[in-house]
Amino acid sequence: MSPHQSEDEETPLLQPKKQHTVDKTPLPWRQFSVILFLQLTEPLTAQAIAPFAPQLIRDVGVTHGDESRVGYFVGIMYSVFYVAQALTTLHWNRLSDHVGRKPVILTGLFGISMSMFLFGLSETFGGLVLSRVLCGALNGNSGVIKSMTIDITDSTNIAQAYGYIPIPWMLGNTLGLLIGGSLSRPADRFPRLFGQSTFLKTYPYFLACAGPALFTALAWLVTYMLLQETVPTTTSLWSLIRNRYRNMFVSTHPKSLPADGLHSEDTIQDCRDDSKSLSLRALLTSRVLIAMLNYATLALLDIALRTLIPVFYATPVDLGGLGLDPLRIGNILAVFGIVNGLLQVFFFARLHDRFGTKVLFTYGIAVSVPIIIAFPIINTLCLTHGIGVTVWFAVGLQLIISIPLNMGYACMAIYVAASSPNRASMGATNGLAQTVAACVRIIGPASTMSMFSFSVGNPSNAWAVYYFMMVLALLAMGSAFLLPRQLWKRND
Repeated sequence: MSPHQSEDEETPLLQPKKQHTVDKTPLPWRQFSVILFLQLTEPLTAQAIAPFAPQLIRDVGVTHGDESRVGYFVGIMYSVFYVAQALTTLHWNRLSDHVGRKPVILTGLFGISMSMFLFGLSETFGGLVLSRVLCGALNGNSGVIKSMTIDITDSTNIAQAYGYIPIPWMLGNTLGLLIGGSLSRPADRFPRLFGQSTFLKTYPYFLACAGPALFTALAWLVTYMLLQETVPTTTSLWSLIRNRYRNMFVSTHPKSLPADGLHSEDTIQDCRDDSKSLSLRALLTSRVLIAMLNYATLALLDIALRTLIPVFYATPVDLGGLGLDPLRIGNILAVFGIVNGLLQVFFFARLHDRFGTKVLFTYGIAVSVPIIIAFPIINTLCLTHGIGVTVWFAVGLQLIISIPLNMGYACMAIYVAASSPNRASMGATNGLAQTVAACVRIIGPASTMSMFSFSVGNPSNAWAVYYFMMVLALLAMGSAFLLPRQLWKRND
């Protein structure tokens, strides 16, 4: 028997395929570090108001002393931000595909800073609502920054990039909660330092809002000086407006257009052309719609939980909560923000590479069930044992379990990027995702707080809010099954 024949007989028929490792493209840290810095502004400003929001609603007198209506007005205050954002964010993101990401980001930062100053100076519920509306209307940065992140990454390093995104969110959430919890009502909290300040007694929440506002102004300067544009070809705003008016004029003269179905052919051609941004109708492909549905259900579930947790902590124990003050609420959520951010930084990319985008996303949605069940259990433990080690352990366990749910946003960002028909429509696709998320966030806080107020006001229906939350969780899990296991390709 020849050596070759022996080798052939002993060689397995099904040989394992050779593993081809793909070299990861290094992250462009000079640009990416500026993007990470900009990400600090949104969580910092959003979370700064969370610790004192229930007390602020009591102070402005809109509830007239009815404790059961505090959650209802907190929900409205959060929701109006998303109403304004839903009406404008798609336009900001589509605009960034034409005029560039940087001008839109600068406008958004200016809007955030001004609205936070106004929020701190508001003495009526109407003033609070107005400032939140301005913040939402002038700020389309979340989707634009996601588009910029996608612009500077590729398929080999996008998961690594999104693994770092929790760092600014962790820091922003932590600092925002600490600022909001520590600097609200400074004349009462630090009488030696601020006790003589008539201004801070008149506007007890201004200092807690001014810190994030000044930081956002600093971010504006950093963006102006250091951020580089990532859209290869930009158009001036005046040229864009002029072209739009020209198109409107042409559309009123149908004889000037070919009547051979050229519109649909142009749409197909534009989908293949990475240099042309698509119209909204051409953007609504089946895979974009699936990505939007999952982004919507994730955002609805997440915002409902985020709104419920601080109000649950602040509600008196006999009404179903824990009866904690704003400082303790801020400290709890700040510690959680640190732990959440660190775990995502160190483990998201590894988990994503090991299990894939869909498995990680689906698991994150599934853990919402035990999170919801934990609320009445924690209240029962508090009624039985008081605020002690058992209750703190249960609170910590509930928050730790929620970390995979937060990873769902990075997974959905990857799905949204993959669903975009072409690269020139990346801003529009992300803008559509942010619009859908903003729409569900309009109803999320208001509906959740309305259900919570209903539960608090009717002891016989004390668990109604948790049944409602469970429906949201099941809706999100059902939507997740529509996602493909392998990410979409643009030539599919």
